[in-house]
Amino acid sequence: MSTAGREIHILTYNIHKGYCTGKRRFVLDSMRQRIAETGADIVFLQEVHGLAQKSEKKMGRLSYPEQPHFEFLADQAWPHYAYGRNAIYRKGDHGNAILSMHPFVSWENIDVSLFPRSSRSILHGVIELGPAKTRLHTLCVHLGLLEQERREQLQALTWRIAEHVPEDEPMIIAGDFNDWRRRAERHFHDDLNLKELFVTLEGRHARTFPVWAPLLPVDRVYYRGLKPISCRKLASGHWRDLSDHAALFGVFRF
Repeated sequence: MSTAGREIHILTYNIHKGYCTGKRRFVLDSMRQRIAETGADIVFLQEVHGLAQKSEKKMGRLSYPEQPHFEFLADQAWPHYAYGRNAIYRKGDHGNAILSMHPFVSWENIDVSLFPRSSRSILHGVIELGPAKTRLHTLCVHLGLLEQERREQLQALTWRIAEHVPEDEPMIIAGDFNDWRRRAERHFHDDLNLKELFVTLEGRHARTFPVWAPLLPVDRVYYRGLKPISCRKLASGHWRDLSDHAALFGVFRF
Protein backbone atom coordinates (compact mmCIF):
# COMPACT_ATOMS: atom_id res chain seq x y z
CA MET A 1 0.00 0.00 0.00
CA SER A 2 1.30 3.45 -0.89
CA THR A 3 1.69 5.34 2.38
CA ALA A 4 1.96 8.67 0.56
CA GLY A 5 -1.25 8.34 -1.42
CA ARG A 6 -3.02 5.95 0.95
CA GLU A 7 -3.69 3.68 -2.00
CA ILE A 8 -4.36 -0.04 -2.00
CA HIS A 9 -4.02 -2.34 -5.02
CA ILE A 10 -6.21 -5.44 -5.31
CA LEU A 11 -6.56 -8.42 -7.65
CA THR A 12 -9.35 -10.97 -7.99
CA TYR A 13 -8.83 -14.20 -9.94
CA ASN A 14 -10.58 -17.54 -10.40
CA ILE A 15 -7.50 -19.72 -10.93
CA HIS A 16 -9.34 -22.84 -12.20
CA LYS A 17 -7.51 -25.05 -9.65
CA GLY A 18 -4.18 -24.16 -11.22
CA TYR A 19 -4.97 -25.46 -14.70
CA CYS A 20 -5.24 -23.73 -18.04
CA THR A 21 -8.39 -23.91 -20.14
CA GLY A 22 -9.51 -27.48 -20.73
CA LYS A 23 -7.12 -28.65 -17.98
CA ARG A 24 -4.51 -29.39 -20.66
CA ARG A 25 -1.64 -28.06 -18.54
CA PHE A 26 -0.97 -27.38 -14.87
CA VAL A 27 0.22 -23.76 -14.76
CA LEU A 28 0.16 -22.77 -11.08
CA ASP A 29 3.81 -21.67 -11.14
CA SER A 30 3.12 -19.31 -14.05
CA MET A 31 0.05 -18.01 -12.23
CA ARG A 32 2.17 -17.22 -9.19
CA GLN A 33 4.61 -15.27 -11.33
CA ARG A 34 1.92 -13.21 -13.07
CA ILE A 35 -0.01 -12.49 -9.87
CA ALA A 36 3.18 -11.33 -8.14
CA GLU A 37 4.03 -9.03 -11.07
CA THR A 38 0.84 -7.04 -10.48
CA GLY A 39 2.13 -5.88 -7.10
CA ALA A 40 -1.31 -6.29 -5.54
CA ASP A 41 -1.55 -5.65 -1.81
CA ILE A 42 -4.54 -7.99 -1.47
CA VAL A 43 -5.41 -10.93 -3.74
CA PHE A 44 -8.84 -12.59 -3.84
CA LEU A 45 -8.66 -16.16 -5.19
CA GLN A 46 -11.38 -18.61 -6.16
CA GLU A 47 -11.07 -22.32 -7.01
CA VAL A 48 -7.77 -22.64 -5.17
CA HIS A 49 -6.71 -25.97 -3.66
CA GLY A 50 -6.07 -26.46 0.03
CA LEU A 51 -5.35 -30.16 0.29
CA ALA A 52 -4.87 -31.98 -3.02
CA GLN A 53 -3.44 -35.49 -2.94
CA LYS A 54 -1.56 -36.59 -6.06
CA SER A 55 0.69 -39.54 -6.79
CA GLU A 56 4.43 -38.86 -6.71
CA LYS A 57 4.57 -39.56 -10.44
CA LYS A 58 1.88 -37.00 -11.22
CA MET A 59 3.34 -34.43 -8.82
CA GLY A 60 6.68 -34.68 -10.59
CA ARG A 61 5.20 -34.49 -14.06
CA LEU A 62 2.99 -31.50 -13.30
CA SER A 63 5.35 -29.57 -11.00
CA TYR A 64 2.64 -29.99 -8.41
CA PRO A 65 3.50 -28.32 -5.06
CA GLU A 66 3.30 -30.36 -1.89
CA GLN A 67 1.96 -27.50 0.23
CA PRO A 68 -1.55 -26.03 -0.05
CA HIS A 69 -1.79 -24.06 -3.28
CA PHE A 70 -2.75 -20.80 -1.55
CA GLU A 71 0.49 -21.03 0.45
CA PHE A 72 2.43 -21.74 -2.76
CA LEU A 73 0.90 -18.68 -4.41
CA ALA A 74 1.50 -16.49 -1.36
CA ASP A 75 5.20 -17.45 -1.35
CA GLN A 76 7.32 -14.49 -0.13
CA ALA A 77 5.00 -11.74 -1.44
CA TRP A 78 2.03 -12.10 0.90
CA PRO A 79 2.94 -13.12 4.45
CA HIS A 80 -0.70 -13.21 5.58
CA TYR A 81 -3.49 -15.33 4.14
CA ALA A 82 -6.84 -16.90 4.92
CA TYR A 83 -8.43 -19.92 3.28
CA GLY A 84 -12.00 -21.20 3.35
CA ARG A 85 -12.95 -24.60 1.95
CA ASN A 86 -16.14 -24.77 -0.04
CA ALA A 87 -15.72 -28.15 -1.75
CA ILE A 88 -14.44 -31.25 0.02
CA TYR A 89 -13.85 -34.57 -1.72
CA ARG A 90 -11.98 -37.82 -1.21
CA LYS A 91 -8.55 -36.58 -2.28
CA GLY A 92 -8.68 -32.96 -1.29
CA ASP A 93 -10.57 -29.69 -1.16
CA HIS A 94 -10.73 -26.31 -2.83
CA GLY A 95 -12.27 -22.98 -2.00
CA ASN A 96 -11.58 -19.26 -1.66
CA ALA A 97 -8.44 -17.57 -0.36
CA ILE A 98 -7.34 -14.04 0.46
CA LEU A 99 -3.62 -13.19 0.33
CA SER A 100 -2.52 -10.00 2.04
CA MET A 101 0.58 -7.93 2.67
CA HIS A 102 -1.10 -6.73 5.87
CA PRO A 103 -2.20 -8.78 8.90
CA PHE A 104 -5.65 -10.20 9.46
CA VAL A 105 -7.45 -9.18 12.63
CA SER A 106 -9.94 -11.99 12.05
CA TRP A 107 -11.48 -14.13 9.34
CA GLU A 108 -14.44 -16.46 8.97
CA ASN A 109 -15.69 -18.78 6.23
CA ILE A 110 -19.47 -18.77 5.80
CA ASP A 111 -21.09 -21.79 4.14
CA VAL A 112 -23.77 -20.67 1.66
CA SER A 113 -24.26 -24.03 -0.09
CA LEU A 114 -27.74 -25.02 -1.17
CA PHE A 115 -26.97 -28.34 -2.83
CA PRO A 116 -24.54 -31.12 -1.78
CA ARG A 117 -22.81 -31.17 -5.18
CA SER A 118 -22.49 -27.40 -5.40
CA SER A 119 -20.57 -26.30 -2.32
CA ARG A 120 -20.09 -22.53 -2.01
CA SER A 121 -18.86 -20.15 0.66
CA ILE A 122 -18.08 -16.53 1.47
CA LEU A 123 -14.67 -15.84 3.05
CA HIS A 124 -14.79 -12.71 5.21
CA GLY A 125 -11.47 -11.34 6.45
CA VAL A 126 -10.77 -8.15 8.38
CA ILE A 127 -7.35 -6.70 7.54
CA GLU A 128 -5.46 -4.04 9.50
CA LEU A 129 -3.71 -1.46 7.33
CA GLY A 130 -0.76 0.78 8.17
CA PRO A 131 0.27 2.57 11.34
CA ALA A 132 -3.27 3.89 11.77
CA LYS A 133 -4.48 0.27 11.84
CA THR A 134 -7.40 1.03 9.55
CA ARG A 135 -9.76 -1.93 9.39
CA LEU A 136 -10.59 -3.09 5.86
CA HIS A 137 -13.28 -5.74 5.37
CA THR A 138 -12.49 -8.13 2.52
CA LEU A 139 -15.06 -10.64 1.28
CA CYS A 140 -14.07 -13.25 -1.30
CA VAL A 141 -17.02 -14.95 -2.98
CA HIS A 142 -17.74 -17.70 -5.50
CA LEU A 143 -21.46 -18.06 -6.14
CA GLY A 144 -23.43 -20.90 -7.71
CA LEU A 145 -24.27 -21.56 -11.34
CA LEU A 146 -28.04 -21.72 -10.84
CA GLU A 147 -30.28 -18.67 -10.50
CA GLN A 148 -31.91 -20.08 -7.36
CA GLU A 149 -28.51 -20.59 -5.74
CA ARG A 150 -27.26 -17.10 -6.50
CA ARG A 151 -30.46 -15.46 -5.29
CA GLU A 152 -30.21 -17.04 -1.84
CA GLN A 153 -26.43 -16.67 -1.67
CA LEU A 154 -26.70 -12.95 -2.47
CA GLN A 155 -29.25 -12.63 0.30
CA ALA A 156 -26.78 -14.33 2.66
CA LEU A 157 -24.08 -11.92 1.50
CA THR A 158 -26.24 -8.85 2.12
CA TRP A 159 -27.13 -10.16 5.57
CA ARG A 160 -23.46 -10.74 6.37
CA ILE A 161 -22.60 -7.18 5.41
CA ALA A 162 -25.52 -5.63 7.27
CA GLU A 163 -24.78 -7.56 10.46
CA HIS A 164 -20.98 -7.73 10.51
CA VAL A 165 -19.54 -4.75 8.62
CA PRO A 166 -19.84 -1.36 10.37
CA GLU A 167 -20.94 1.43 8.04
CA ASP A 168 -17.88 3.54 8.83
CA GLU A 169 -15.35 0.80 7.90
CA PRO A 170 -14.23 0.37 4.25
CA MET A 171 -15.04 -2.85 2.43
CA ILE A 172 -14.14 -4.71 -0.78
CA ILE A 173 -16.14 -7.67 -2.10
CA ALA A 174 -14.49 -9.53 -4.98
CA GLY A 175 -14.78 -12.83 -6.74
CA ASP A 176 -16.69 -14.94 -9.23
CA PHE A 177 -20.37 -14.07 -8.98
CA ASN A 178 -21.43 -16.23 -11.97
CA ASP A 179 -23.88 -13.40 -12.60
CA TRP A 180 -23.85 -13.21 -16.39
CA ARG A 181 -27.41 -11.78 -16.32
CA ARG A 182 -26.21 -8.80 -14.25
CA ARG A 183 -28.79 -9.22 -11.50
CA ALA A 184 -26.57 -9.04 -8.42
CA GLU A 185 -27.24 -5.36 -7.79
CA ARG A 186 -30.96 -6.07 -7.39
CA HIS A 187 -30.16 -8.01 -4.23
CA PHE A 188 -28.02 -5.31 -2.64
CA HIS A 189 -30.21 -3.09 -0.52
CA ASP A 190 -29.88 0.64 -1.09
CA ASP A 191 -28.63 1.18 2.44
CA LEU A 192 -25.59 -1.05 1.79
CA ASN A 193 -24.23 1.68 -0.51
CA LEU A 194 -22.24 -0.77 -2.65
CA LYS A 195 -20.76 0.16 -6.03
CA GLU A 196 -18.97 -1.94 -8.64
CA LEU A 197 -15.47 -0.83 -9.67
CA PHE A 198 -15.70 -1.29 -13.46
CA VAL A 199 -19.25 0.06 -13.65
CA THR A 200 -18.14 3.18 -11.78
CA LEU A 201 -15.01 3.84 -13.86
CA GLU A 202 -15.91 2.36 -17.26
CA GLY A 203 -19.70 2.35 -17.29
CA ARG A 204 -20.19 -1.43 -17.43
CA HIS A 205 -19.11 -4.72 -15.88
CA ALA A 206 -15.88 -6.27 -17.18
CA ARG A 207 -16.36 -9.31 -19.38
CA THR A 208 -14.06 -11.99 -18.02
CA PHE A 209 -15.16 -15.44 -19.25
CA PRO A 210 -13.93 -17.26 -21.23
CA VAL A 211 -10.52 -15.62 -21.22
CA TRP A 212 -9.75 -16.26 -24.91
CA ALA A 213 -12.95 -14.43 -25.99
CA PRO A 214 -14.46 -12.73 -22.91
CA LEU A 215 -18.23 -12.51 -23.24
CA LEU A 216 -19.70 -13.05 -19.78
CA PRO A 217 -19.29 -10.48 -16.95
CA VAL A 218 -19.06 -12.98 -14.09
CA ASP A 219 -16.15 -11.59 -12.05
CA ARG A 220 -16.75 -8.44 -10.01
CA VAL A 221 -15.25 -5.98 -7.53
CA TYR A 222 -17.74 -4.20 -5.25
CA TYR A 223 -16.71 -1.62 -2.68
CA ARG A 224 -17.75 1.10 -0.27
CA GLY A 225 -15.89 3.61 1.89
CA LEU A 226 -13.12 3.88 -0.72
CA LYS A 227 -12.40 6.04 -3.77
CA PRO A 228 -11.82 4.05 -7.00
CA ILE A 229 -8.75 5.23 -8.92
CA SER A 230 -8.23 2.75 -11.76
CA CYS A 231 -9.13 -0.72 -13.01
CA ARG A 232 -7.79 -3.21 -15.55
CA LYS A 233 -8.90 -6.52 -16.99
CA LEU A 234 -5.97 -8.94 -17.40
CA ALA A 235 -6.89 -11.20 -20.32
CA SER A 236 -4.17 -10.78 -22.96
CA GLY A 237 -0.58 -11.90 -23.37
CA HIS A 238 0.55 -14.46 -20.80
CA TRP A 239 -2.77 -14.17 -18.92
CA ARG A 240 -4.54 -15.72 -21.89
CA ASP A 241 -2.56 -18.96 -21.39
CA LEU A 242 -3.54 -19.44 -17.75
CA SER A 243 -7.01 -19.82 -16.17
CA ASP A 244 -10.24 -19.81 -18.17
CA HIS A 245 -11.14 -16.56 -16.35
CA ALA A 246 -9.55 -13.15 -16.79
CA ALA A 247 -8.19 -11.51 -13.65
CA LEU A 248 -9.36 -8.08 -12.50
CA PHE A 249 -7.02 -5.47 -11.00
CA GLY A 250 -8.08 -2.34 -9.16
CA VAL A 251 -6.63 0.62 -7.28
CA PHE A 252 -8.47 2.39 -4.45
CA ARG A 253 -7.66 5.38 -2.27
CA PHE A 254 -8.81 5.90 1.31
